[in-house]
Amino acid sequence: METQTKATNNTNNTTMQETTAPKKRSKGFVFVLAALVIGGGAFGITKYIHGQHHEETDNAQIDANVSPVIPRVSGYVKQVLVKDNQHVKKGDTLVILDDRDLAIKVQSAEAALVTAEANKNAAAASTAAAEAGISTAQAQVSTYDAQIEAAKVNLWRANQDYERYNNLIQDHSITQQQYEQALAAKQTAERQLDVLQKQKAAASRQTNVVSSQSAATGKQISLADAAIKQRETDIADAKLIQSYSVIIAQEDGVLSKIFVQPGQYVNAGQSLFSIVLDNTPWVVANFKETQLEKMKLGQAVVVKVDAFGGKELKGKITSFAPATGAKFALLPPDNASGNFVKVVQRLPVKIEFDNPNDELVKQLRPGMNVLVDVHLD
Repeated sequence: METQTKATNNTNNTTMQETTAPKKRSKGFVFVLAALVIGGGAFGITKYIHGQHHEETDNAQIDANVSPVIPRVSGYVKQVLVKDNQHVKKGDTLVILDDRDLAIKVQSAEAALVTAEANKNAAAASTAAAEAGISTAQAQVSTYDAQIEAAKVNLWRANQDYERYNNLIQDHSITQQQYEQALAAKQTAERQLDVLQKQKAAASRQTNVVSSQSAATGKQISLADAAIKQRETDIADAKLIQSYSVIIAQEDGVLSKIFVQPGQYVNAGQSLFSIVLDNTPWVVANFKETQLEKMKLGQAVVVKVDAFGGKELKGKITSFAPATGAKFALLPPDNASGNFVKVVQRLPVKIEFDNPNDELVKQLRPGMNVLVDVHLD
C-alpha cells in the first residue's frame, strides 16, 4: 500500500510540474515579444523622423584635381628623376627626353640666321656701290654740261668766223684755203657739240639705270631684314621646342605610379603619369533622383570616412551636376528602344568641407569611400 501511495504521489507531482512549466515559458515569451515590438516600433519611428530631415547615401567618394603629365614632343626618355608617390613642387623636373635632334634644329636655325645677316650685308654693300655709281654718273653729267657749254661757245665763234670768211671769199679778200679752214672749224665745233650732247644723254641714262639698281638693292635690304626676323623667329621656335624635352611639374602635388622608364619612346600627347594636386579634396555623392526633392545648395552635410573608422567631417552642398551619371557614360542607355526598363537614376552632388585645413581632410585620397548624411533643415 505504501508503495502504491508513493507511486501515486510521484505521478501527481510530475503532472503538476508539467502543468506549471508552460505557463512560465509563455510569460517570458510575451515579455520578449513585447520588448521586440516596442524596440522595433521605436527604431522605426526614429528612422522615419530621421528620414524626414536627412538624406543619406553610401554611393559617395573623395575626389580631387588630377593633372596628367603629358610630353609636348616625341622622343626617347633619357632620365626619370622622380619616384612613385613622390611629392613634387611646381617647376620640378620630372622627366628628361633625348634632345640631340632638337639641338640640331636649333643650330640649323642659327646658321640660317647667319646666312640672312650675310645677305643683308651684301645687299647693303650693293646699295652703297649703287649710290656711289649714282654720284659718279651725276658728276659725269655735270662734266658733260660744262663741256657742252664750252663747245657751244666754240661753235658760236666758229660760226662767226665762217660767216666773216664767207663774205670775204665773195670779194676774193681771202684765199680759198682760209675759207676752207673756217668751214672745217665750224663743222668740227658742230660735231663736237653733237658728240658731247650724245655722251650727256648716255650718262643721264646710266644715272637712271644706277638709280634703279640702287632702289632694287634697297628693297633687297628690306627683304633681308624680313628674312632675319623670320630666322630669329625660327630660332625662338626651335629653342622652345627643345625646352619641351624637359618635362616639369605644372602644379604642386603627389605623383601617381610612374609608367615610363629610360630608353622608352614616348609620343607627343601621350599621358605618362598623373599628379594629384595639393588643393582641397571634395566629395562627390551620387544621390537617387527620388532623394533630391528637398536638397538645396548650402545645406549642411556630415561625411563619415570609412578609411578612418567612420570619423565625421562637416561640409556643405556646393553644386549639383547638370545631368545624371548615365548621360556621361561611355555607352549611355537608349530609352527609345522597345525593351525599356525604368531604372532610378543617380545625380552627382558636390560637397565641400567646411574646414579644408583639418588634418583629417589632408589625409584624404581620391577614391576613398564615405557615407554622406545631408541635413535637410
